[in-house]
Amino acid sequence: MFPYKDENPCFHRPVVTWAIVGLNVAAWVLVQGMGSQLALTRSLCQFGLIPADLLGLAARGTQVPLGPQAVCVLGVEPNWFTPLTSMFMHGGWFHLLGNMLFLWVFGDNVEDSMGRVRFGVFYLLGGLAAAATQTLIDPQSAVPMVGASGAIGGVMGAYVVLYPRVRIRVLIFLGFFVTTIVVPAYFMLGYWFIIQLLGGLPSLAGGRGGGVAFWAHIGGFGAGALLINLFKKPRRVAQHRAALAALGPAPRSPIW
Repeated sequence: MFPYKDENPCFHRPVVTWAIVGLNVAAWVLVQGMGSQLALTRSLCQFGLIPADLLGLAARGTQVPLGPQAVCVLGVEPNWFTPLTSMFMHGGWFHLLGNMLFLWVFGDNVEDSMGRVRFGVFYLLGGLAAAATQTLIDPQSAVPMVGASGAIGGVMGAYVVLYPRVRIRVLIFLGFFVTTIVVPAYFMLGYWFIIQLLGGLPSLAGGRGGGVAFWAHIGGFGAGALLINLFKKPRRVAQHRAALAALGPAPRSPIW
């Protein structure tokens, strides 16, 4: 289920959302070499968040294989900046494009609800909360964590609190069959949250998350849902809700 459009008017240009998209794309091209093996591996080791390394739990010289001829060497010195830099790195084209699609759909209205400076701070706090959650849940992990999805989870948490019944247009892939449906935001984002929760539960029992930082997504989402009440500007939110009321009620269940 991939959202591609929401029916929520935007009254100000989402400059910060556009800038974040641009920074992520620029990092992918200039730092990560658009996925070339050497540049990608170097970026994951240098700028990815490795909980065991950040907390000083990795033995000096620990080698973490990332490919046939690529390893990260841990325990040399903790990289305290990686909780920030990791949210601008990605592991592949699909990872980048998927994250930017979600940010594009939901970021503009959240930015509109609080203003540009506040949104920039809010986005970074969501990403840091995501990194902290994943680190606390799996402090011994030596696998680099990268991606904007934790910070974007914060944006989605804010969105569902502000505009739970906004119409979201999504693509549904059923094998070779592709269709579109319209659902309320709480359905789309609730579905996303449940998927993250189900994916993260095995790690609480000592299992692995299959390379996906599910608890970062959950932590970001929760932080966004809580922080939005501190960051939103009530007058802007009221303006949005008045415009949405004029559009009529959102669907109560998926419409084919």
